[in-house]
Amino acid sequence: MRRTFWRSFAVATLMGAAASMTAQQAQPQAAQTWTWEKVKDRFEQNNPTLLADKVSIDESKAQEITAFLRPNPTFTLSADGTQIAPERGVWRPFAGTFESPSISYLHERQHKRELRRESAKKGTLIAESSHADLERTLLFNLRGAFVSTLQAKAALRLAKDNLAYYDHVLQISRDRFNAGDIAQIDLDRLELQRVEYEADVQAAEESLENAKIQLLTLLNDRTPIEQIDATGPYDFNDQLMPRDEFRKIAIDTRPDLKAAVEAVDRAQTDHKLAVANGSTDPTLSAWYTHNSSNNNPFGINTLGVSVTIPLRIFDRNQGEKLRTRLDITRTERLRDAAEAGVLSDVDSSYATLESNLTLLRPYKQKYLQQATRVRETIFFSYQRGGASLLDFLSAESEYRTVELSYVNLVGAYLTAAAQLNMAVGREVIQ
Repeated sequence: MRRTFWRSFAVATLMGAAASMTAQQAQPQAAQTWTWEKVKDRFEQNNPTLLADKVSIDESKAQEITAFLRPNPTFTLSADGTQIAPERGVWRPFAGTFESPSISYLHERQHKRELRRESAKKGTLIAESSHADLERTLLFNLRGAFVSTLQAKAALRLAKDNLAYYDHVLQISRDRFNAGDIAQIDLDRLELQRVEYEADVQAAEESLENAKIQLLTLLNDRTPIEQIDATGPYDFNDQLMPRDEFRKIAIDTRPDLKAAVEAVDRAQTDHKLAVANGSTDPTLSAWYTHNSSNNNPFGINTLGVSVTIPLRIFDRNQGEKLRTRLDITRTERLRDAAEAGVLSDVDSSYATLESNLTLLRPYKQKYLQQATRVRETIFFSYQRGGASLLDFLSAESEYRTVELSYVNLVGAYLTAAAQLNMAVGREVIQ
C-alpha cells in the first residue's frame, strides 16, 4: 500500500515537472531591446567585414618587423688542393688539401633599416586610418538600418492608432445605423474604407521586418526578428550648428583625409629611402685556412679578411629616386582632392539637413495640430448631421497623409543627420 502511494507520488511529480518545462518552452521569449549604443557595440564585435579589415592593421605591424631586420651573414666552407691522380709514382691525395671556412656580412649604410621601418610604421598609420574610414562608412549603413527600424515602428504605431480610431468611428456609425440615423449605403462605404487602414498596418509590419533583417545582417546576428526591438528617440533637434563648425570638425577628424595626409608623409620617407638605396653598401668577409698554400712554409693556420665595395657607376637607383619624388607630388594632389571631397560632403549633407528642418518645423508647429483639429471637428459635425460622409472621409484621409508625412520626414531628418555625421567623421548630431 505504501509502495503504491510513493510510486504514484513520484509519477505525479515527474508529470508535473514535465508539464512545467513544456509550458516554459512554449512561452515566447521576451524581445531584446536594442539602443543605438548597444547596436554599435555589437556591430564592432561581430561585423565580419570590419573584423576582416582589422587584420590588415596587424599585418602592417608585422611588416614593420620585416622592414627592420638586418641582412643575414653568409657562411662558406671551401676545400681545395686534393690530389685526384698519381703523379710520377706519387699518390698522396690529401697531403695538400686545405680547408677554409669563411663568413661575410653586408653592412647597410645611410640608415636604410631605419628608413624602411619608418616607412612601414607610416604604412601602419595609413592602414589604421583606412580601417577607421571603413568603420565610418559601415556605421552610416548601420545607422540607416537602425533609423529605418525606428521609422517603421513609428509608422506601424500610427497605422494601428488610425485603425483603432476608425474602428471607434465604425462602432458609432453602426449605432447610428441601428437608430435609423444613417443609410445602409453610408455604413457600407465606411466599412469598405477600413480596408485601407488594414493595408497600412500590413505594409508597416512588412517594412519593420525588412528593417530588422537589414539590421541583423549588418550585425551578423542570427536572433529571430520577433525577438529584437530597437528603441531610441524618434524626433528632430531644431537647433543646428553653423556650417563652418562642421567643416572644421571634418578637416580635423575625417579618417580618409588623415590617410591622404599620412600617404604624403610616407611618400617623403620612401624618397629618402630611395636615395639611401642608391649609396654603396660594403660586404665584409673573414676566413680561416688550414694547410694553406702560400709563400710561408710555416703558414699552416692562416686568417684572411676582405672588403667588397660595389662600384655604383651605372646603377645608382636613379629610376626609383625619380619615381618616389614624383609620387610625393601625386599624393599631395590626392590629399588636396580628398580635402575638397570632405568639404563637399559636409556642404551637401548640411544642405539636406537644413531642407529637412525647413519642412519639419511647420509640421510640428502647425500642421499636426491643424490636421487633428480638422478631423475631430468634421467627425463631431458628421455625428450630428452637419457634415457629409464625403467630408468626413476627406478629413480622415488628410489626417493620415499629414501624420504619415511627418513620420517619414523625421526619418529623413535622422538619415540626413547620420549622413552629416559620416561626412564629418564622428557623431556630432545624436
